[in-house]
Amino acid sequence: MIKVIIIDDEKRVVDSIELLINEYCKDVSIIGKCTSYEEGIHLINQYKPDLLLLDIEMPFGTGFDLLEKLTVIDFEVIFITAYSQYALKAIKYSALDYILKPIDINELLTAIKKTSERKNQYQTNKKYEILLENLTSKMPSKLAIPCSDGINYVNITDIVKICADGRYSTVHISNKKTFFVSRNLGEFEELLSERQFLRIHNSYLINLDFVKKYSRFDGGIVEMQDSIQLPISRSKKKDFLVKMKEISK
Repeated sequence: MIKVIIIDDEKRVVDSIELLINEYCKDVSIIGKCTSYEEGIHLINQYKPDLLLLDIEMPFGTGFDLLEKLTVIDFEVIFITAYSQYALKAIKYSALDYILKPIDINELLTAIKKTSERKNQYQTNKKYEILLENLTSKMPSKLAIPCSDGINYVNITDIVKICADGRYSTVHISNKKTFFVSRNLGEFEELLSERQFLRIHNSYLINLDFVKKYSRFDGGIVEMQDSIQLPISRSKKKDFLVKMKEISK
């Protein structure tokens, strides 16, 4: 049985989630619920949940402020929000789960299932440390990469390229490590689009800081600093040349 605490400043949201869980989640037990930041900390310390459904924006403190007050985070968290793109970006970079208001039952069930499958105290503490670190900057510095045996945390500036492999991707790091990830290339493109990354082909998302050479041969070839050569699709060639000109100034 998964022990859950619900914290949201809107009582109707708390009641709605409670009704949905009672109706559809037979292996979930709600052990506490509240509408305030302070009471939430008390409930967590008293009842030791497996999972926390936590509103981001609350009076007198955010859900992130609540997490910072805790010495140990040995439970999973699903964030609840109606907006705050800035916060959502940090959550996505940290490979954490969130659901949007109004609550959709399918999103709720999917998020609960995912979090219940990956409970690990070390990883749990670490990933929320990374989240809180990423929240201090409008441009997060670390990316959480879920793998079969846990989560790898990498500096975004160390990512050389990401290659598509069907519904999966392979992330290549500057130290020559690679990570096979159950996330498609489009998801990485969305996360990294504001950085020095460009999708030059259906199969390749590259860090422009690691480009060594561009060749017009065979329609356009990019040589990375690891000497690997990658093709540029015709539709991406103009974007590539424009961005390289910008970062070369």
